[in-house]
Amino acid sequence: MLDKFVTGMASLRLFSGSVEILAAIIMLRLNQVDKALAVNSALAFVGPMVLILTTTIGLVGMADKLSWGKIGWIMCGAAFLLFGILKK
Repeated sequence: MLDKFVTGMASLRLFSGSVEILAAIIMLRLNQVDKALAVNSALAFVGPMVLILTTTIGLVGMADKLSWGKIGWIMCGAAFLLFGILKK
């Protein structure tokens, strides 16, 4: 039987991948650079959200096995990733 946390994390990644493929199809159908760039910009919102949600689900699933210090380090690392990705 699959772990419910792993199933949730995998489902989010499948959803994210599906959104990426759908965006690529939309870009091809639009066939204009400016509109394709707008679609690509919308994807910049989806990626970090999936990262945050997947990490959160994983941490909740491991919360009973990790100390508060380790959870803090993981959250700090995820925050630095997001800061690096979203900083302009």
